[in-house]
Amino acid sequence: MSSSMGRSLADAIGRQAEAVATGSPAARGADWRQAVVATVGADGTVTTTDAVVARRLGRYVSPAVGDLIAVSVSGSGQWLALGRLASGAGGWTTLPLASGWTAHTLFYPPAYRLNGDGTATLCGLAETTNALSAGATVATLPTEARPAKRVRVTVEIAGGVIGVMTILTTGAITLDDPTAAIPGAGSSKFAEFDAFGSYRLL
Repeated sequence: MSSSMGRSLADAIGRQAEAVATGSPAARGADWRQAVVATVGADGTVTTTDAVVARRLGRYVSPAVGDLIAVSVSGSGQWLALGRLASGAGGWTTLPLASGWTAHTLFYPPAYRLNGDGTATLCGLAETTNALSAGATVATLPTEARPAKRVRVTVEIAGGVIGVMTILTTGAITLDDPTAAIPGAGSSKFAEFDAFGSYRLL
């Protein structure tokens, strides 16, 4: 065998060995990358769209198909789902208010934020001077921020009038169960979104 042929064969074997090592966690050591969830297991694992089965960390709650996550692999080939990756700016998103309601200028504007741990948070205060009946919708959450079950808290609807604010599974946020007659048109009524703090999504 000529020396040139020997070098070519050695180069080819070297390239093949490098390719095998690149694809082997055991050869290249621990690593991490992005992945998309294809299925969610009942045993604490998720399977990605490229067939990796990874066990979720405790802080990765409420996994869902389509989640963009970070996965990590050990040198022995064991995979962990580290958690959901952020999307968008990660800040507060304006809460769509019902007709006749406006943000109160002395408080934070009504907004919501997804927390990445299976919960969402509301903030801000809105007001109206229109007539208000019990059960009225004051805002509607987009699909991503809607709870799987109803959530409710006690709020002050108007001066001296206590009621209940409820988030429905449709995303509608309503004011219900006033303790007294709600003042009519011309008097201030309030929607205290801060009262919710954080609530479960699933």
